[in-house]
Amino acid sequence: MDMKETRNLTKEELMGKRLDLKRELFNLRVQHVSGKNENPARFGQVRRDIARIETILNEKKRSG
Repeated sequence: MDMKETRNLTKEELMGKRLDLKRELFNLRVQHVSGKNENPARFGQVRRDIARIETILNEKKRSG
């Protein structure tokens, strides 16, 4: 995920993207428990992407 592109998204788009990533994170957790996780590094990537989006949302909230 490119930060420049992400910063240009609207609040609604960011919230939708965050929801999609949270769903993906849930699915990755299920795969991990069932032993079918093919890409364990994706777990960390998704968590960082969620954190980045939440940071941008907080910045937009503070700036008005």
